[in-house]
Amino acid sequence: MTVDVLYVSYTKGVFGLRSKTSQGLLLFAIFIVALNLRPAITSIGPMLNIIRDDLLLSNTQVSLLTVIPVICMGVFAMLAPILNKAIGLNKTMYWMLLLLAVATGMRYSVTSFSVLLLTAFISGVAIAVIGPLLSALIKQYFPMHVAVVVGIYSFGMGMGATLSTGLTGVFYVKVHSYSFALAVWAVIAILGIIAWAVTAAHPIEVKQITEQPAQKRKNPWRSKQAWSFLIFFGLQTALFFSVLTYLVPIAVSHGMTLLQAGTLLSGMTIVQIFMNIGFPIVLQKFASRTPALVVILALGIVSIGLMWTADPLWFAIGVLVMGIPLGGLFPICLLMPMDATDTAEETNSWTAMMQTGGFIIGGILPLLIASLYDYTENHYVTLFVFLVLFVAMLVLALQIGRSAKQSS
Repeated sequence: MTVDVLYVSYTKGVFGLRSKTSQGLLLFAIFIVALNLRPAITSIGPMLNIIRDDLLLSNTQVSLLTVIPVICMGVFAMLAPILNKAIGLNKTMYWMLLLLAVATGMRYSVTSFSVLLLTAFISGVAIAVIGPLLSALIKQYFPMHVAVVVGIYSFGMGMGATLSTGLTGVFYVKVHSYSFALAVWAVIAILGIIAWAVTAAHPIEVKQITEQPAQKRKNPWRSKQAWSFLIFFGLQTALFFSVLTYLVPIAVSHGMTLLQAGTLLSGMTIVQIFMNIGFPIVLQKFASRTPALVVILALGIVSIGLMWTADPLWFAIGVLVMGIPLGGLFPICLLMPMDATDTAEETNSWTAMMQTGGFIIGGILPLLIASLYDYTENHYVTLFVFLVLFVAMLVLALQIGRSAKQSS
């Protein structure tokens, strides 16, 4: 019996041990936990100018509040398989959600830039560990429905980003406190702990499926394909966090109020949410993911052209179109290592490797954008960097598509 057959047989057995109710609870827990993977970072964007002015910071300094957690998500992603092996999935998930709740809640008592940096670091570590474990969990418990569950996972993250980008500005206007507007997102981390406690009443674990010889396992660090995934994921991450961080400042520079810019950002993230859950389902109908990937990257280039205009209507349309690639790229990135691997253990290691390098790339590039803006004070330079990222991903997507075709 081959390794693939052994894996599918095992996972069907595990899946079968869970009733429909417990399967539904697990899906719900994945969704609630996924909600927590963005607000600690994306809530900073609407408050960027306010924090900068209040604490007398440069754009480069204040951008560290989004750069640090993203880099941490890369540096500490490899902790996921280590902690899973050492203390198990359940305990790891509890600890990471607790760290996220504490870090986000600490922002209520923010008195200095150093406190915000500390909360950014802790949040990044927690998110770094949760992400790969969720991917491995999906691979093990939903092997026949990976794309659909990835859609639910992506939908949860998109919803978290939408709520935090859209409501953080509203909380600030109502309470006149950016510390409260940032700290309130600790509530969904607490909900995540509760949701996990409910579904963890049924056994949940990600473990080695077979006694597959070490030399036959796919080592991502020695795979050109895995390195392509890493670079693509890094460019996608850089684009995602840069857009969510700088879209409000760009819109304000075009004459919009904070609430108008926040509303526009919410509209973009709503489009993103529909792409998060709908795009993976559509992808199941195609043998190759490359054509769909090329289309959404081309739409991203079009969105930059629309945002480049000074006309408020075309700018707003461009922002909404931008939600299509932002929502579609992440689920494709999640599916890449799942498609290329045979077991949940391999998926865990490939995803951790992809996110390790990818998030480091994704953290460094937004810092470069902030530095360029400090130097030029021109957000058209920011838009040009977005354009370069789209073009680079388009070239890389075509290369990955060719490699996948040759492999098959």
